[in-house]
Amino acid sequence: MTDVMLLWETPLLFEKLFVEYGIKCQRVPAESISTPFLPPCRCLILPTGFANPAYTSTLKSVARNKNKIENFLQKGGAVVIFGPMVPEHGYDWLPFELKYVQEQGYGTVQRVAGYEDLCVIDKHATEVEYDGYFLNTDAKVVLKDANNRPLMIIKDVGKGKVIACSIHEFPSKDFLQCIVEMSSSCKI
Repeated sequence: MTDVMLLWETPLLFEKLFVEYGIKCQRVPAESISTPFLPPCRCLILPTGFANPAYTSTLKSVARNKNKIENFLQKGGAVVIFGPMVPEHGYDWLPFELKYVQEQGYGTVQRVAGYEDLCVIDKHATEVEYDGYFLNTDAKVVLKDANNRPLMIIKDVGKGKVIACSIHEFPSKDFLQCIVEMSSSCKI
């Protein structure tokens, strides 16, 4: 069984992280979401740059298959989304409102109490690089920048969770393992 599916067309350095952490990961092109041949998984990950056509065509297929993604979430799957790397992005393919504004930064982050296990950065890290922040959502905020802007949010959708994050660093092993453990294996 595959734990994580990375939605991307070409090999990524990011893939080696899963091997290092002992998490079963498969990279698949996003257009595969519409086929019945994908195996079940626990988590879909959209890597940094997923909405930027200079890097990938992932967003087109994700948007076209928003009903399948919502169904995956309803059944208990997790969707982890990193920064889109475009000036602004409205996540109209998600079943809730969320907006992203690109603004590169580095600095101290504030953790919101109650979400220590679901924090993308190592528990000892206090300063990180980020590529933007979020607006217009009722999702729970996990990390904020020094200006109180959300850098990481979580939203329950059915039995699953959407986790959006603008931290521009590799996620911690604890975070990825927590996502895999809390999610259900289901078909997209």
